[in-house]
Amino acid sequence: MGAADAVPGVSGGTVAFITGIYEELIHSIRQCGPEALKVLFTQGIKACWQHINGTFLLTLVSGILISLLTVARVVLYLLDEYPVLLWSFFFGLILASTWSVMRHTGKVGFNVAAMFMLGAVIALQISALTPSVADPGYLMIFLSGMIAICAMILPGISGSFILLLLGMYAPVLLALKSFELGFISIFVLGCITGLLSFSRVLSWAFNHYRILTLSLLGGFMFGSLNMVWPWKYTLSYNINSRGEEVPLAQKNILPDTYLALTGQDPLTLFAVALIVVGCTLVLVLDRR
Repeated sequence: MGAADAVPGVSGGTVAFITGIYEELIHSIRQCGPEALKVLFTQGIKACWQHINGTFLLTLVSGILISLLTVARVVLYLLDEYPVLLWSFFFGLILASTWSVMRHTGKVGFNVAAMFMLGAVIALQISALTPSVADPGYLMIFLSGMIAICAMILPGISGSFILLLLGMYAPVLLALKSFELGFISIFVLGCITGLLSFSRVLSWAFNHYRILTLSLLGGFMFGSLNMVWPWKYTLSYNINSRGEEVPLAQKNILPDTYLALTGQDPLTLFAVALIVVGCTLVLVLDRR
């Protein structure tokens, strides 16, 4: 999840779905509220730890942090040096994950199809937006944390891409790199607020409308395939804090067009092979 969340366009929530921990994750986060404090003061630390599924959350958060410090660096390197191949692998992962989610909805009726289409349209509309550049104040930092963390736990909606849309991706990375405690503290507070509130909404949705919720999330994942299409052509660039050009707006193109416009090898055979590898990995995990 940590490696996925570091890449604009890929959702950590998708990885949670692939590995089969999504519903447990949402339920565990929901437990970390005022009721947990009540259990802590009335029944003690051990009961509170069990109430919030502490071992699961500690293991998960540790994995995310370790990944952000290690694996995410490798993923970002591959994104810079071998973007077509990395996006191909992610495309395969998300494509198969969409099928994996939808197969749990049972017979596809009108309501299921409608929710799937709604999710796909929302994800497509979000992915079509052009990132902005923000001058972050305290309120903006707090709100961006709230919004981004909600996106991170939604399969198909990338929290990093939401930060890009808000113009906060570069400031957040710079704050982490420079270890700006004030900025980081406000951002984390926003994340905690958004996580605790939104997890309750998701938990309620799963408890009362599980099939429709799965259909909506499946639509999110299908619509996000637009973001991870391997062959992209950059329409405009932005200058980051280090004076480097980074893509701002891109459009999806076919491999032959990619070769004609960029002069670079589209690596079509390798890309297709990695799409198959990504799909196969999900299908193997799904049979556990």
